Order: sequence, then C-alpha cells, then structure tokens
Amino acid sequence: MYTGEYGSSEEDSVEEPKLKYERLANGVTEILQKDAASCMTVHDKVQILTNQGSSVPALSHRPPTQTTPSTFKTTNTPFIPFQFLALGTHFGKVFLLDIQGNVTQKFEISPVRINQISLDESGEHVGICSEDGKVRALCSELVAIKEGCVVALHPRFSSSNYKQFVTGGNKLLLYERNWLNRWKTSTLHEGEGTINNVQWRANLIAWANNVGVKIYDISTKQRITNVSRDNVSLRPDMYPCSLCWKDNSTLIIGWGSSVKICAVKERDHAEMRDLPSRYVEIVSAFETEFFISGLAPLADQLVNLYFVKENSDHVEEEFRARPRLDIIQPLPEGFEELSSDALTVRNFQENECRDYRLEHSEGESLFYIISPKDIVVAKERDQDDHIDWLLDKKKYEEALMAAEISFKNVKRHEKIGMAYINHLVEKGDYDTAARKCQKVLGKNMELWENEVYRFKTIGQLKAISQYLPRGDLRLRPAIYEMILNEFLKTDYEGFATLIREWPGELYNNMTVVQAVADHLKKDPTNSTLLTTLAELYTYDQRYDRALEIYLRLRHKDVYQLIHKHNLFSSIEDKIVLLMDFDKEKAVDMLLDNEDKISTERVVEELRDRPELLHIYLHKLFKRDHHKGQRYHERQIGLYAEYDRPNLLPFLRDSIHCPLEKALEICQERNFVEETVFLLSRMGNCRRALQMIMEELEDVDKAIEFAKEQDDVELWEDLISYSIDKPPFITGLLNNIGTHVDPILLIHRIKEGMEIPNLRDSLVKILHDYNLQILLREGCKKILVADSLSLLQKMHRSQMRGVRVDEGSICESCHTSILPSDMAQNFSVAVFHCRHMFHKECLPSLGTIPGVQFCNICSAKRRGPGSGILEMKK
Repeated sequence: MYTGEYGSSEEDSVEEPKLKYERLANGVTEILQKDAASCMTVHDKVQILTNQGSSVPALSHRPPTQTTPSTFKTTNTPFIPFQFLALGTHFGKVFLLDIQGNVTQKFEISPVRINQISLDESGEHVGICSEDGKVRALCSELVAIKEGCVVALHPRFSSSNYKQFVTGGNKLLLYERNWLNRWKTSTLHEGEGTINNVQWRANLIAWANNVGVKIYDISTKQRITNVSRDNVSLRPDMYPCSLCWKDNSTLIIGWGSSVKICAVKERDHAEMRDLPSRYVEIVSAFETEFFISGLAPLADQLVNLYFVKENSDHVEEEFRARPRLDIIQPLPEGFEELSSDALTVRNFQENECRDYRLEHSEGESLFYIISPKDIVVAKERDQDDHIDWLLDKKKYEEALMAAEISFKNVKRHEKIGMAYINHLVEKGDYDTAARKCQKVLGKNMELWENEVYRFKTIGQLKAISQYLPRGDLRLRPAIYEMILNEFLKTDYEGFATLIREWPGELYNNMTVVQAVADHLKKDPTNSTLLTTLAELYTYDQRYDRALEIYLRLRHKDVYQLIHKHNLFSSIEDKIVLLMDFDKEKAVDMLLDNEDKISTERVVEELRDRPELLHIYLHKLFKRDHHKGQRYHERQIGLYAEYDRPNLLPFLRDSIHCPLEKALEICQERNFVEETVFLLSRMGNCRRALQMIMEELEDVDKAIEFAKEQDDVELWEDLISYSIDKPPFITGLLNNIGTHVDPILLIHRIKEGMEIPNLRDSLVKILHDYNLQILLREGCKKILVADSLSLLQKMHRSQMRGVRVDEGSICESCHTSILPSDMAQNFSVAVFHCRHMFHKECLPSLGTIPGVQFCNICSAKRRGPGSGILEMKK
C-alpha cells in the first residue's frame, strides 16, 4: 500500500484527507524497472471474456499488410462492464493491464517513446502515436501513418457510421472512411506549430498547439473557438498543455500555471449570421501557484496534478520537489483549495513537468498519477477510512455514528457497535439502542440474550421486543415468553401486536394460552384478549374454538379463518349469524363453496329471513340464470317486496319463472312496466301497448315498443290512439319514418288541428327520405365501381401468358403438346383454365360462332360423362 505524504503531519491535521493512495504494482513494477512510463489511458466500460474464462482485455496483433489508416479492434468475444489500462513506455511498448497492474497483453509498437494512446467508448479500437511522428493502429493488421505526434479516435468509432480519427503533428488531419472502404484525409488546421495534445468528446475535437487551444465541431464542420495561451514564456515542449473533457460540452484547459474552464454553448439563431452555431464561454479562469501536469473532474470540483519547484536553503538554484495532488473548487475568478497532498513518487527529483500525467476513470472516482518510474492510484476515501480517521483523532462519538452507516466487516466494527449501544443506553435512548442491536449483534445469539437480560434489568424489555430476531436466528423460547409475559401484565394491545407479528414457533403456545386464560378470568369480556386467544387457538390448530370466539366478537377475520382451514361443516347452522355480520362476504363465500354447503341447505336456513334469502338468491341468479330455477317462482315475490328495480331485469333474463304468476303479482301491485313486459311476452301486445299509452302516457316508450314488436297492427293501433292527441302525433312524425309510410299518418290528421313543431317534424321526414336516397345512390356507385374493378382484374388475369413446355400434354390425346421437331408447323389451343389441346384434337365449335370453350371444364358444369361424349364427337 502506498500512502501519500501531506504538507503537515497527519497527527496534527485537523481536516480529514479527501483521498487515499495506492501504488500500482504487480506487472507494472517489473515493467518500470526495465522501461519508463510515457503515457497511459483508462477504459472502464468493457471487459472481454476469453475462451479460457479469464476476464482480460485482448487485442489481436498481426504484421503490417497495408499503409492506409485504420484502428485496432478487440477479438470477437463477449463484453461486460470492466476497467482496464493501456500503458505506453519510452521504449515503444504498449501494455494492457487490469486495475491491479497485472499485464494481460503486450505489444511491440515502436523503437521510440509512445506519446499518446486513444481508445473509443467501446474499448474495441485504439490509436497509438510515438515520438518518431508515426501513428499506428492495431486491428487484424498493423498499420502505420507517416505523420502525427498525437491521435484521437471518434468516441463511437466502433460504429460503422463514425469511422473517423484525427492525428496531430505540424497539422491536424481528419481521417474518414468512405463508402468504398477507403480512407479520405482532410486538413482541419495547420500553420501554428506542433500540435502536442488532442482530445475528442462527442462531436467536439479540442487540440493544443504553440499558440493556443482550438475546438472543432465535427457535426457542422466548423471551428468554433481559439483560446489563447497565457504562459507564452514557457516552452510548450517542457510544459505541455493538459486537456480534459468534463462532459460533452465542458473542456478544462491547464497550461503552465493557468487553468480555464470552457463551456460550449449553442448560439441563438438570431445572432448566427456567418458565425458558427456554437460558441465557447470561459466560465472560470485562474492562476495556480505551481505548474500543471494534469487535470481531472471530480463532480463539480477539480483534481490538479502539480509539478513543484522549490528553493533550497543551502543553494540558490531551484530543485524539483514532490508533485502535489490538489482538490480545488473552481470559482468564476479564482478557486478554493479543499485538499493538498504531496506525493513521494519514485525518482521525483529527476522528473520534469512533461513527465507527469493524470488520468481518471469516469465510472469510479479513481485518479492515476503517471510518472516515468511510478504509477500511483488515488481514490476517494470511503466510510471505513472515515471511521478509522475519527478513531485516530479520538472522536469516538462521531466514529460510532459513522459506524452505524457501514458494517461491512462485522468483527471489526462489533466493538464500536457495542460501545455505541452502551453509549445510547447510558444516555437513556433505549429505543435507538435496541434498534442498533439488529445491525451490531447480527446472528450472535449469546450477545442477543445478554442484551435482552440487560434491558430486563433496566426495565426496558418493551423497547427491545420489536427488534428481536425472528428469522433464521431464533433465541430460546423462554426469552420470547418472558417478553410476552411483561406485555400481558401491562399492555394488552402491545401483547396482541406481538402475537400477530411473531411466528407461533418462537414460544410455547400452550404456556401463553394458559396465561391469557388466567387473565380472562379477571376480565372475561375483554375483546383484545379474546381476539388474541382466538389467534393463539388458530396457531394451535384448534379452529373450532377460534371460530366460536370470532363469531361471538363478529370479527372480520372469521371469513379468512373459514376459508383457510375449510371450516364449512362448522358453519352450516351459523349462516344467519354470518349474513347478519357481513351479507356480501357471507353470500360470496357460500356461492363460491356450493360443493361444501348446498343451495338447498342455505335456503332452508334462511327460510325465516326472506330479506336475506332474497340477497342470496339474487346473487345466485346473477352468477347462473339456471342454477336456482326451482326458486324462481318464489323470487318473483321477493323481488316485488324487497328489490323492485331488479324485478324487470329478472323477468327478462329468467326463462323458468311462471308468467301467469308473475303477471298476477305485478297487476296486484300495479307494476305497469313489468306488466307491459309480461303481456308482450305472453303475446298480448295490443293490451301492452294500450297500457303504455293510457297509463304511462309515454309516446316515446310506445313507439319503442312498436319498433321492437315490428307489427303493422300495433302501428295501426298506435296511430289510431294518437290521432286526436297532437303531442303523440309529433312523436310519431319524428320516429316512424323508417318503419311506416308517414303519408298514412299525415292523411289521417284532421284539418285545422294544431300540432306542436309540425314544421320541424316534416323537415325531418324529408331529410330522412333524402338520406335514404343518398344511401341507395352511394351503394349503387360502390357496386358499379367494385364490378368494374373486378372485371378489369379478371381481364388482366386472362390476358397473362401461359407457359407451355415439354412437360405439357394435350388433354384429349394425352401426348406432349409440343412436337418433337420444333421446325414443323403446329397449332395449339390453350384455355384460361390452363387446359391445353392440339388444334386437331378439339371438337367442333360450339353454338356461339367464333367462340371455343374448354370441353373438360364445360363437362364439369354439365355433369358426369358429358366430357367423354364431347370427345367422341
């Protein structure tokens, strides 16, 4: 483990450090003993599963075969989210590493230093550039581009639509694969010195040269900004520019001691004119004390890697000090330093500003400090680190509260947890102390029982009762019985709650039943104790006793108990009690279980309670119109007495009720609508219509009735009855147009009679007539159009050619339709039915001159044997 060294001693530090450090070892150690790190990139989105089952990034590598630009691609193996590292060295090698620093693959790329490695989002493709100005790419073949010191792939390079990358040397070149699968090169920028850094994010490319930083929008093919370099006195090769995209629209620039945060924004359409569609706003700019070797985002903060030079007390020259890793909060015109750590990396006395790099993982808060002979990983401190720091600072109370959040290592935190519980008990916060027992004590039965007895000693058994283990870990039954007895003495409701919440296996049921029975002797009507006793009987499978108590208390759980334990034989004589308690639930239960309690038994039990009998029979009828048919006659009177609104629907749906009996009951009670329905059903429609007109005086209902019956005589009766009643005439005029000729009604109206809304009625009659005419005309047009369409379709079908080949035979002589010598003349007749004949094999023409029919198909229509006769002719 590597530990960063801070500016002040850790013991005296008041503020807690933000990061912890670890040196990347394993294979990295061996690499850096023989070579030196020059660059590195981090990828945290792809893991490649090899055939052997190991989880390592893998790249195929073959000798060069062409000189056109390409990229390298991983082998065709499955991917899952994973992080890997690509490390470039001074001796031109590229190593693929896992996050522990183990080497998974090695590539001999160049004899000189690797300058930059670029990966796409998928991790399948990479571009590599070296000190000799060559850019290389690995795929199924190794390719070299002759010009370029830096390289960046399109983030979505693995997609066929985004085969693009840029290289930078004296100019910035864009390579794009065209539809012919060849590479097209275009120059994006040149003439401002060597390009020493390039970064591509989404549609934006940022690069740095001797003059400043530029940003190019690949989607609009426009350069949108130029951010000038501030520290012009510094050599750009010794103090290179650091570029880092925070997100798709925020670029962080560090150069020398200057930091700028640039936001790419959309330009308002009214301001565009000839300007790019985007522009850059510098949202924060400030100077730092030291030289910047790398930057990375951390939420809304920045992580800066500084190259530090300090003055010696003994000599006047500056010397190279340990690099610093600072976390800062950017402000519009400055920054706030949140933490600062001095890092003791190997050979830091020999390193320059350009020798350090800072890379980060976007998926995790991991920061890699790269120097030639050392790679250090910085990580945000977690809760365990926080607790350790609090304990080191003797801040026990804060450490205990922090320990509440994280108990990843139970043994490590058990002591802290027990101290926390003791602290809460001493404070008198018993409920919180009991709640913490669940996390602190875990599955340690001995500790649990000790805590229970301690809470008993201080009189706080109630506090710990709701947190006792009830799952896989269970304490001795005596522990639970002790707590139940405490509640039974002082809190009946709390006792009932525990009985409902605790499984019955936690305690001896008979012991608790006896204790409850003893208390009921003192208070025999206590509903809480009676309900609890019923639950205890249920746990003990003494369901009859539990049912007896529930019925006496009219408890809502009685139905659940009956269903769950099939107690239907016990309730045959308790049906009235169940329905008095809850009619709907009782009836539903009885109907759902007719195989256990028959309909006859239910009717017999309810014979003295007709209002309950009606509810039961009504629901039975709604479920099945035929099941209770033997009771339909009785139901007529029950509906008439208790539920008239459902009488008419019953009469409509039932085919088993006697109509004469129903008519008698309805006439006795003067139920007109029901009587009308029964009369019409019995065939006395004229009497039914008369009742509607005379007793209901409802012309609309009379018209509707006449429409339903569709009887000319009924319409005649209706007209005769209405002819001296103007309102009735109006109703008829408005409704009979589609059933009776309105002229018959109009001719019978007396001259001079005032009829309300006569004009509107006549207009409606004419409108209905016109509508009928339009419908007929429309149907005629559709019919003609369809006929024409089908005729054209048939004509096209019959005009199609028919294939005739060596396999075709004459349907008359059954020889090949084509002669063996195609040079001689021959005549063939082919019908649309696909039957073929030699011309000489056809019979004479039919009755229609010039028209020949297929004799086979004609014979099928005429009957058996006719085809043979036709052939003989």
